[in-house]
Amino acid sequence: MQERIARLIPALRASRSFGLLDRLRARVEELSPGDAAILGALGVLLAVTSLIGVYALVRSVQISIPADGGILVEGELGSPRFVNPLLAVSDADRDLASLTYAGLMGLGAEGNLIPVLAESYSVSEDGKEYTFVLRNDLVWSDGAPITADDVAFTVGKAQDAALKSPELANWSGVKTEALDARTVRFTLGKPYAPFLANATLGILPAHLWRGISTEDFPFSTLATEPVGAGPFIFSKIVRGDNGIIREYDLSANPAYALGRPHLDGIRFVFYSQADDLKSAVRGGAVESAYGVPAQGALMAPYASVFGVFFNPNQNAALARLEVRKALSLAIDREYLTKQVLGGYAAPIMGPVPPGSGINGTTVPALADRISTAAGTLTAAGWAYDPEARLWTQASAKLTLTMTLKTSNVPELKAVAAAVKADWEKLGVPTDIELYEPGDLSQNVIRPRKYDALLFGMVVGRERDLFAFWDSSQRNDPGLNIALYANKTADQLLESSRQESDPAKRLAALQKIDSAIAADYPAAFTHAPDFLYVVPQKLQGVSLPQISTPADRFAGVAGWYVESQYVWPFLVRQ
Repeated sequence: MQERIARLIPALRASRSFGLLDRLRARVEELSPGDAAILGALGVLLAVTSLIGVYALVRSVQISIPADGGILVEGELGSPRFVNPLLAVSDADRDLASLTYAGLMGLGAEGNLIPVLAESYSVSEDGKEYTFVLRNDLVWSDGAPITADDVAFTVGKAQDAALKSPELANWSGVKTEALDARTVRFTLGKPYAPFLANATLGILPAHLWRGISTEDFPFSTLATEPVGAGPFIFSKIVRGDNGIIREYDLSANPAYALGRPHLDGIRFVFYSQADDLKSAVRGGAVESAYGVPAQGALMAPYASVFGVFFNPNQNAALARLEVRKALSLAIDREYLTKQVLGGYAAPIMGPVPPGSGINGTTVPALADRISTAAGTLTAAGWAYDPEARLWTQASAKLTLTMTLKTSNVPELKAVAAAVKADWEKLGVPTDIELYEPGDLSQNVIRPRKYDALLFGMVVGRERDLFAFWDSSQRNDPGLNIALYANKTADQLLESSRQESDPAKRLAALQKIDSAIAADYPAAFTHAPDFLYVVPQKLQGVSLPQISTPADRFAGVAGWYVESQYVWPFLVRQ
């Protein structure tokens, strides 16, 4: 009996289910077409809502991470000629060289130096020997292995005076030894604390460049179609009818020492006119560009200072402290930075740019700059003749007039006009002479033919001011364009270069800034901001302090436009 009941139960259950389905189907069939449509819509809504809820629940526990894919279209002023770290002279050259080549060290996204081709490095106790060990399995973009011999070859070429490399000064007097396939040692004549920054020099593949003579280096196809070890690989060039490069395509390097970049590539589009570049950014022809003022542009401090540098050898009045001081105090830096430069600069009074870790010389808040400057001259025995509109110093038989020389570029022309206006309010007749950049360098700066020179100094992240202010650098090719000489400053400049303790170097920098600012060898005006327009889709961009525009690519391997959601336990720590 029990067995019969057990056999009947499944049948009864099936019968009840069948009956229930029949009743539901019958009820639905009794509905009007409108009610049936509403019921169907409610069913769909319930299903969609359930799916959305499940999706949201999954997303709430998953995390978003960068994914590979996408390209960035970058606009730039100028055009590259030498995509080679030993020959790069323009910003376009340096940009492409920084992306296609890698050094033993590199600039991290936060502006710190990090090992790239090097796995590790060590410094001897006396600070004269730097030993680097290369990572395992490094390869060039053509697949050949990277060895210490490549490093030794590159430095040797940098030291070749016939090549006239901009890197010559950084490597002069440095002995290089490839100890084995992965180890290279540099020996310096004396300690130089900022040397590690020199190791960011992009390394060349010796197996390709060794057979090219120094004379042919600039003309090799490798100068524009590089084989390197940077985060990106040369892909394609588009030239205009005149042979000038108009577009340059890079693709991600899967063998990059720090890992494949997330971006699949970067396309550079070059423009000859600043207005054309601005129009391309605003019209969407390019997605990113530096130096273009735009709402939402990223900003970073430049490691550089601008000012009017005085030459007492050319104008005897400038040998007098009160004259240099009066000319400096007369300049309205607040107006200059906010109105002339659009707020994209900081006013300064000393040789060290803001963001360097010291308390820079304070810009005085003067109720009346002109009367204060005039009082400085009067107190030192100068007299102003309102009819002749001239300041004279009778005992020294001096008359104060100025000729201000600078580059024929919009920004510096505007700054020069503002300085001229301020000096003429003080009663100092001022003429402005404009030069093309190459002409200014060759025929004005090198022979030191100027009363006053409006110019910029790229101080750099290491803030080594020796080349700009040590008295030994007053003549070409030195960069001491103010012809400045101060024994105390010389001692500080020399000792700080050999000091390995960062805190002590910073303390020395503070003293250097104060000493130079007190002598007024220049009327420092401003430290510019670096502007970089990027599209909203581009993530992971973090700008360090900028020495050259190529520094914006410091963390380029981490930039991304694509992302994906993954479970947290799948992300490697």
